[in-house]
Amino acid sequence: MHDLLALAETAALQAYAPYSKFRVGCALQTLSGRIHTGCNVENASYGLTICAERNTIFQAVAQEGTSMKVVRMAVVCLGHEFPPCGACRQVIAEFSMADGLTEVIFLRDGNPVTRTMAELLPEAFVIPS
Repeated sequence: MHDLLALAETAALQAYAPYSKFRVGCALQTLSGRIHTGCNVENASYGLTICAERNTIFQAVAQEGTSMKVVRMAVVCLGHEFPPCGACRQVIAEFSMADGLTEVIFLRDGNPVTRTMAELLPEAFVIPS
């Protein structure tokens, strides 16, 4: 768990955040055991900005394929503490373990907090099969 936090913090150092100044990093472990990292990349038009969590998930899909599943994820924002935003929660849910037990780790008052996706997004949008 703490290794993912350290990797997320290192990834945050690479963030391109000249507008918000929120430098966010993410590290995730997939079902295959692979670790992926990413950071937020902002854009002057704001709407084209991508959060660290989505950036990392999209990279993981590009490297592992569409069956990639996230087992656990850590998110760190340098100088701030907060969980993933709503848009990121929905994307995380798309690639989470079927049981909703994918763990998301973030900092609160300097301490790691772990929540499952079922706790962070109990009513995730899904397309019925």
